[in-house]
Amino acid sequence: MVRIAIVPGDGIGREVIPVAWNIISSLHPEFESFEVEVGYARWQRTGISCTDEDISVMKEADAILFGAVTTPPDSCYSSVILRIRHALDLYANLRPVKGDDFDIMIVRENSEGLYSGIEWREKDRACTVRVVSVEGSRRIARCASHLAKARGCLLTIGNKANVIKSDVLFREICCEEASRAGIPFEACFIDSLALDILQHPKRYGVIVTTNIFGDILSDVAGYLVGGLGMLPSANIGDQHALFEPVHGSAPDIAGQGRANPIAAIRSGAMLLTHLGFKEDAELIEDAIRSVCQSGIRTPDLGGSASTGSFGEAIRSALGC
Repeated sequence: MVRIAIVPGDGIGREVIPVAWNIISSLHPEFESFEVEVGYARWQRTGISCTDEDISVMKEADAILFGAVTTPPDSCYSSVILRIRHALDLYANLRPVKGDDFDIMIVRENSEGLYSGIEWREKDRACTVRVVSVEGSRRIARCASHLAKARGCLLTIGNKANVIKSDVLFREICCEEASRAGIPFEACFIDSLALDILQHPKRYGVIVTTNIFGDILSDVAGYLVGGLGMLPSANIGDQHALFEPVHGSAPDIAGQGRANPIAAIRSGAMLLTHLGFKEDAELIEDAIRSVCQSGIRTPDLGGSASTGSFGEAIRSALGC
């Protein structure tokens, strides 16, 4: 029995994740699901955003479908998604950006960097430790090299080694692993890469970079496909996997039925691929393309469809 943990989270996560799950469960009614409540709304109500028990329950799932969580500027509140990533050791964040004539996979180191969680406040400053370890760099470099070899494409190593010494280490290890895998590779400074990916997306295949650079670069690349509402992601570890849209909880439009569920639906398709149902994932992508081409689109894409009605159009296109 395949068991999926459904974690809607906050804001529009509570609107787009049910749409994505309805599509998955229509294709696979044999899947068992259970919901886990975490996030800011729970913290406001109970003073607790995520417990050790929640983490333990998620670890029991074959995969996790995650929405979005709000992280307020409150020193008493810790990021829920960072806690989950660390607890489940989800070290590889895979963020595909695919258009008609380009197919980019941004591989983001997901466990350290500026999101190491080592932070503190002092009287006249706030400090965050940027951690770039040999082990963390090597395993994400191997992951990216494996993907590039499977795709038969160039591996681009995004870095800022001309300024940041820890990026010298990251770049060196990525070059070593790419050489060992026998794949073509290049190292590019992240600022120029952010511009060039918009100007020449077809020249890129797999891009590997550190945590915050990968976060920013994938958001920048969202411009190529219509915005963050289109971008899915996978958080992969050796034992666990979590799938989530790249966008946040968007409290400004939450509850209005205007959220674009495509990123969540595509995250569900990545979940299916991870579980071995690649053909179903391809059917979902075909359905998204067909529905959008028919003129059914959410407001962010220039249409008037609601979150729910767009989901129903996808199910109809799938024959569910």
